[in-house]
Amino acid sequence: MSRYRSIIIITAIIVLALVTLALYQSGRMSFLVTKNSLATSTAGLLSVTFFDVGQGDSALIVTPRQYQILVDGGPDNAIAAKLGAALPFYDRDLDLVILSHPHADHVAGLVEIIKRYRIKKIIMTGAAHTAPDYLEFLKLVKAKNIPVQVIDKPQDFSPEVGIDLSFLWPRESLAEKTMDNLNNSSIVFKLTYASTSYLFMGDLEEEEQLASATPAAILKSDALKVGHHGSTNANSAPFLQLVSPRYAIISVGADNSYGLPNYRTIHELTALGARIFRTDQNGDVKCPSDGREVNCSGR
Repeated sequence: MSRYRSIIIITAIIVLALVTLALYQSGRMSFLVTKNSLATSTAGLLSVTFFDVGQGDSALIVTPRQYQILVDGGPDNAIAAKLGAALPFYDRDLDLVILSHPHADHVAGLVEIIKRYRIKKIIMTGAAHTAPDYLEFLKLVKAKNIPVQVIDKPQDFSPEVGIDLSFLWPRESLAEKTMDNLNNSSIVFKLTYASTSYLFMGDLEEEEQLASATPAAILKSDALKVGHHGSTNANSAPFLQLVSPRYAIISVGADNSYGLPNYRTIHELTALGARIFRTDQNGDVKCPSDGREVNCSGR
């Protein structure tokens, strides 16, 4: 009986040891999984998509921590479908909307977006314009009490660690100011993620003035959202040489009546060795970055 009891005790000790070891290993594995998951989420991709919205501009930026920025809205409601497909169906929040300038091919689509989404902040210049789409946009911004930040000088904004938005233009207040050329009220900004960068030009035609006021190292970027849909009045050869992009994205409508992009702009970009993507030919252009390099691709 004593021997039988000893066997039971020894067996119980062995079982207890095995259970303890299993729990230890399970806890260790759980810790490793949690640690690895955290590493993955903090070292994720920056997503930048230039939407094919016809003859207009619209781009979506989603940071590794899911801060969502919509840049312009294109000429009509096409952006609503594009954004609905790009974001989860339940997601109806945008952290930031940037309106480069109030021409219809940049602002019209934002009217529907403001109606459908909760916008946490808008960045714009406030330049005066009496086009119906812009007036409706302003009306909705006021009605929904959306916070607005006016760009009136160079300034930086960091939505999260490792992500920087550097606003380079305009360099003066344009709020309620009537412009001879509204394109030159365009917000120009550089998006930087670790060692990679994107330059968004809006429709600015005074790129020479921007270049003279901005250090060349700041203008140089991996990806360029080509100014004014590839027109020659916004893409001088000296300026493009300063940017020296690896990728050039031209947002333009198929068979547009303006003859854009201009062949000279295409020639200058090709001579620089830039890989050119056009939304009229390549559809939505995706340019993600892992912080080390940008890789663009069409549909």
